[in-house]
Amino acid sequence: MTNWVYPLGTAADGKWDISLGTSDSSITVDGWSHTGLKVATLAAGAAVELPATNEERIVVPLNGSFTVTVDGQDYPLQGRESVFHGPSDVLYSGISRAVTISTSDGGRVAVATAPAAAEYPTRLVTAAEAPVELRGAGNCSRQVHNFGTPAALEADRFIVCEVITPAGNWSSYPPHKHDEEKDGETQLEEIYYFETRVAAGSGAPADADAIGYQRVYASDDRPIDVSAEVRTGDVVLVPYGWHGPAMAAPGYDLYYLNVMAGPGPVREWLISDDPHHGWVRQTWDGQDIDPRLPFGA
Repeated sequence: MTNWVYPLGTAADGKWDISLGTSDSSITVDGWSHTGLKVATLAAGAAVELPATNEERIVVPLNGSFTVTVDGQDYPLQGRESVFHGPSDVLYSGISRAVTISTSDGGRVAVATAPAAAEYPTRLVTAAEAPVELRGAGNCSRQVHNFGTPAALEADRFIVCEVITPAGNWSSYPPHKHDEEKDGETQLEEIYYFETRVAAGSGAPADADAIGYQRVYASDDRPIDVSAEVRTGDVVLVPYGWHGPAMAAPGYDLYYLNVMAGPGPVREWLISDDPHHGWVRQTWDGQDIDPRLPFGA
């Protein structure tokens, strides 16, 4: 069976800590063709370059600030202390444009990608402009930064957002899928890039191992069965099937960056809930949002 789980270090490629599904990646994933992800950890004064190609990109600072140069024009990105400190500035590059990412003080940066054909303008989305959604309720409460969704960003193929789940909560729940083009559903493959941390006030020891969990399972006769323990720098690919929950273990906050795209004619996130568990949504009406949200600077 194709490998859908990439722990930290297993998808490294040259200067990149992670390079999966992109036009220049040396790592081949059978059955994967619509989305890509690159992550780099840069020292102060360092830079990485991406050549012009038919691939749209969005640059997301994970920690630290960066300057992104697109066809000779500089776009400063005010970053953040960590992914748990609220939204960051991000930059959509469009297609067929060379991209250089540099940093004065060092940091970690992600680049979400998708093969694309239509041209859209380069756009800076500031942290203040990023739509912040508090989704779910009770122990299914989570925070979503929708900077790369169709309502927030003009793009050709991909849908990009990030989710923060407080310690002990479940997100990507109820389990859902988007692996067919039909009424009410779009066919999208999806990347989950994870980070974890010890939750504030948890009383964890200095050597605590911040973990979360991700579940993916079959929705039809195509086999997939993932129950992955995840930490900072790990990636889970979802080619098809029911996925969720993404679980923040007690004592540890969970972050993930989502990159979605597919072959369908409409750029839209339409999902079907697993009918065994979809009823859970009805219970949220009588519950409050987790008071630990929103996470901010």
